[in-house]
Amino acid sequence: MADFLKNVFGGGEAQKPVAIKPDSDFADFAGAPDPTPEAAPVVGTGGSAPATSTQVPYTKWYNVHERHSLSEFKSEGIILVIGLVIVVLHIIGARANRSKARAWIRAHASLLKSEYALVGFSGIPNMNKDDENTNTLIKEKSLTEFVSYATGRQNTAFTDIKINLTKKYNPIVNTIEHIASFVMESAFETPEDSVEAVIYPFDGKENETVPSLPGSAEARAKDGKSNYDSFVWAIVNKNNMKQVRDLRYDVSLTTTKDNSKLADWLTVMGESAEITNALLTDELAAAVKAAGDAFQYLIITDQPADKPKTLAENVPSKRIILKYRLNSGNNYKEFLPLFTYFNRFPDVLVQTARFRPEVLKKVRATRELMDKELRKALDDEKAEERLLEKEKAKKVKRDAELAGLNAKAQKKFLEKEKEKEMRKAQKKQTMRG
Repeated sequence: MADFLKNVFGGGEAQKPVAIKPDSDFADFAGAPDPTPEAAPVVGTGGSAPATSTQVPYTKWYNVHERHSLSEFKSEGIILVIGLVIVVLHIIGARANRSKARAWIRAHASLLKSEYALVGFSGIPNMNKDDENTNTLIKEKSLTEFVSYATGRQNTAFTDIKINLTKKYNPIVNTIEHIASFVMESAFETPEDSVEAVIYPFDGKENETVPSLPGSAEARAKDGKSNYDSFVWAIVNKNNMKQVRDLRYDVSLTTTKDNSKLADWLTVMGESAEITNALLTDELAAAVKAAGDAFQYLIITDQPADKPKTLAENVPSKRIILKYRLNSGNNYKEFLPLFTYFNRFPDVLVQTARFRPEVLKKVRATRELMDKELRKALDDEKAEERLLEKEKAKKVKRDAELAGLNAKAQKKFLEKEKEKEMRKAQKKQTMRG
């Protein structure tokens, strides 16, 4: 017991340390030396020498140009080049369209300001006709459509001007549209740079359009009203004649006849020779000829451009329409005489477009025939609706009767119905034979 207490409280002789026997599993690694990096070769004039232990081993990891080459990025490079070309073509095409539209409005700004009290979208009347700032005279609706507006003229309520341009900023789509118009000419219009202007005459409705115009009633009482007779008349380029007749319902009501006052590539489409004699002046013929082959058509109409499907759509609306192509250069002097005459055409119509009753009778007959066809189509549609309602009511009655019968009676009812249908079919065949 005493020996035990000595051992517990540190008494007695010091304990000898117990030797730890090494594990036999780790005997193979007990004396392994620390790894040292392999020396990188040093290249010199006299050959190579072993590097010291402090040098970093040679590797390509830090030299990107040695690990990769430009040949690995061919596809990315092609995509980048194509994208850059598309962006450049878009910018060039967009600038070309804007430049063409601004060149047209600059060439016609003085003329428009001299004819109308208000031109453009500023809302400010033209105080200085020589003002060169044309930014407010035209508006960009899209890269292919630029518009302008003019109002404040005797006999004219307002004039809309639309400049339609091709998609120069997208050569692929532009090419596809040209090919489609060539292959299917009747379905697609040929893409081209053009101007289409539409005049809406007052036609005696100044009180409805400009009710606050001072002295307008007295002026009209002295000079006569600003209305004129209703008709359709046009000068058309023969290259566009078929397309115009197919696309415009109003022009399809006319007959075509050449006129000695016009060039060989032009023709007149009208409803009466007397109307042509009154409207086709030497000044107008000279202006159209000066415009050259770029001229497409000049139309005076009171009918809708799209064929009406109902009587509600067949509402007369008098308009004067001019359309011509724009040349590749931005020089539009040859169009100024035609555009000048076009803006003054409402005055000519008020003065001369009142014809004999015999002429107007023929014009009205065409419109009455169209109204008759629309009424007939409407009556046929109503008759068809009534027939469908009758058949529907008859079917409901038949289904109700059939549902109230037992199985045997239903079979007898269906057999009787089938025999009746067969007799009707035989009767129809007999009548046809």
